[in-house]
Amino acid sequence: MTTEPSAPGPVRHSTVHHDGVTIPVSRGGRGRPLVLCPGLNSTQAGLRELAALLRRDHDVVTFDLRGHGLAPAADRYSFDAFLSDLAAVQAALRLPSPPVLVGYSLGADLAVHHAAEHPGDIAGLVLIDGANPLPEPFIAEADLREFRALADGLAARQLAERAEDGTRGAALTAQDIFALSLEIDVVRAALLDRYRRVDCPVRMIMSTSIAGDRAEGRAPRHNRLWRAGVERLIRARPQTSVSWLDAGHTLAFTHAPAIAEIVRGAA
Repeated sequence: MTTEPSAPGPVRHSTVHHDGVTIPVSRGGRGRPLVLCPGLNSTQAGLRELAALLRRDHDVVTFDLRGHGLAPAADRYSFDAFLSDLAAVQAALRLPSPPVLVGYSLGADLAVHHAAEHPGDIAGLVLIDGANPLPEPFIAEADLREFRALADGLAARQLAERAEDGTRGAALTAQDIFALSLEIDVVRAALLDRYRRVDCPVRMIMSTSIAGDRAEGRAPRHNRLWRAGVERLIRARPQTSVSWLDAGHTLAFTHAPAIAEIVRGAA
């Protein structure tokens, strides 16, 4: 048992065994239950500042998806496989009351699907720069080369991090990351239907510059598309609350205090 800096009380560590993988889980804090779901290429260690801030007034659960962080490699990686990781953690927790489910990036998409499939089990959703029902694919034909290069860099970085941590198994390959990025586009094309089945309050925290603030290249189109997706959701589900942060897609790491305050307000 270890103590998280700036967090009230100890953080307890456990594992959930599911679908041939071992999911590392951490829990600590006080107050209302909250589950923090990371996304593609992110981990509970990377979200530690946000988790520590939330633990001041929430009983916070964090975990790593298969093939990420301290979780070992898996035989398969897909949206449904990651969704099953979240469901397995949620089922194992036995929380005293339905939690607020906070998801970052892909984790936000997983949160919406989980809430839609388990009505009554979630008290509220806070979606950080994800779960955006885009009106058209984010990755167009002209973007393929750039996203392949991005996947190459992310895979190399994750492999180095896992070697340093001594985590069992290889990280996601560049092809895994690229294929998952394309799959997320497909998932988001049908996301409005999932939102219609969500029976709890939804608050979104979105970046104004998900693709950066350059005036050329893919950034302008992607930033406009990101805002258009949110506007599409508001038309379909006007009770959804949205906060925009002047930030890029790394806002969960660079703007943790602001996000923690919004989560407290949502709760």
